[in-house]
Amino acid sequence: MTSLQHYLETRKKLKAYEYVMWLMSWDAETEAPKKSIEYRSKQLEVMAGEIYAIQSNETYVNAIETLFKELDTLEHDLQIEIKKEHRELRFIKKIPKDEYIAYQVLMSKSVHVWAEAKHKNEFSLFVPTLKEVLLYQRNLVKYLEEEHLKGYDLLLDMYEEGFTQKEYDFFFDTLKKELVDFVKEVTKHPKPLHPKLVTGTFDKEKQKAFSEYLLDVFYYDRERGLLKTSEHPFTSGVTSVDTRITTRYLEDNLASSIFSTIHEMGHGLYEIQNDPKYDDTYLHGGTSLGIHESQSRMYENMIGRSKAFWTVHYQKLQLIFSPQLDEVTLEDFMDYMNHSARTLIRVEADELTYALHIMVRYDIEKKLIAGDIEVEDLPQLWNDTYEAYLGIRPNTNTEGVLQDIHWSYGSFGYFPTYALGSAYGAQIYDAMSQAIDIEKAILENNIKVINDWTKEHIHKFAQTKTPKEIMMIATQKPFDPMHYVNYLKGKYNK
Repeated sequence: MTSLQHYLETRKKLKAYEYVMWLMSWDAETEAPKKSIEYRSKQLEVMAGEIYAIQSNETYVNAIETLFKELDTLEHDLQIEIKKEHRELRFIKKIPKDEYIAYQVLMSKSVHVWAEAKHKNEFSLFVPTLKEVLLYQRNLVKYLEEEHLKGYDLLLDMYEEGFTQKEYDFFFDTLKKELVDFVKEVTKHPKPLHPKLVTGTFDKEKQKAFSEYLLDVFYYDRERGLLKTSEHPFTSGVTSVDTRITTRYLEDNLASSIFSTIHEMGHGLYEIQNDPKYDDTYLHGGTSLGIHESQSRMYENMIGRSKAFWTVHYQKLQLIFSPQLDEVTLEDFMDYMNHSARTLIRVEADELTYALHIMVRYDIEKKLIAGDIEVEDLPQLWNDTYEAYLGIRPNTNTEGVLQDIHWSYGSFGYFPTYALGSAYGAQIYDAMSQAIDIEKAILENNIKVINDWTKEHIHKFAQTKTPKEIMMIATQKPFDPMHYVNYLKGKYNK
């Protein structure tokens, strides 16, 4: 059997394992009974061991090494895939097997520990688990760092290749310089909102009905995806024919489920609109987290919060929530949906203040990975940083350091891509608006026109293009954060 044949046969087996592990993870985060955690963890340990054995098999590793040396003999997409897999070999070669498997088991439990700690507002419940997660991340850096990529930079590069503290510091410094004072001015005297929107109780079943309506508005393929609820909204999928999303319904916040659903559909559309030829390869999915986030933030904010969108769909929302919203005008609703304020919860933050929430996490992560602070320091530092950046202080750890799921599954270096994605999205939206009449498409309830453009310029390529290449294909220009700054200032100056 040739190296290529062995690689393709092994890939087929690993893709099957990946699908099963993904299904178990999806089930765990959506509807698995609580008492199944320990039993499922035992099965995950076995599965993780099997996957590791296949990935670390000498013949398979040698096949990748051989193919990497013979890249010129391979077709283009396979060249890209082998380059990626050769890079991934560092995890097998440099991380001790016992640590790798133990970490997979830890990940199967940590999310549930975090959820319980958040629910009970007891950070101490999460401390031992988070310490284990952080220790693994710090060890990971030591195992994998290279001469040109060390410390936190290595983790940042995993999520957005080519972006390190140098690039992110420049990006966030630009936002601080251009937006911090502007945000303070805009949020100084917030406009009063309609009391029925800010003090009302909104039935969860009615919210669910509107979310289901939104699936059809955005042409989200129900035969290749579905919508469920979870503690933290997310998108999950390993193939273009099975990409699932979740949202959450808060009875005191009508906007939450609406924009969580649209946000996750942005992610889901990216996965579903990948060229299906990549389904059985390691190239399915978004090219980077930043580009992925550009789609979710663009669909959520630039389309979903626009006057054109609600001119078409507000009547449907009123009908579902009649008579509750009968006296709430479209103008009242637009003020509510685009209101800017200094708030504590990232996922509920308006688009103007959103980047400040990410800056908090970026600053803290840098210190955590460097060892400048420890897990026990997090609540105090979190609260102090929020007060410094946003002028408000959390009253509880549930609305503070425990609000996000990401650290519970080891995603250090992930958060900065959220702000980067928003900036990517603004530049992409500018380019798309020059190619198609976006407002006309929205007013005609034909978002498929937008989906078709994003598919052709971004989605169909899956992971075969780098973020920089995608930006050039979609916008004909290198990334420039001033598109984002100008978008926000243009919108909120109104």
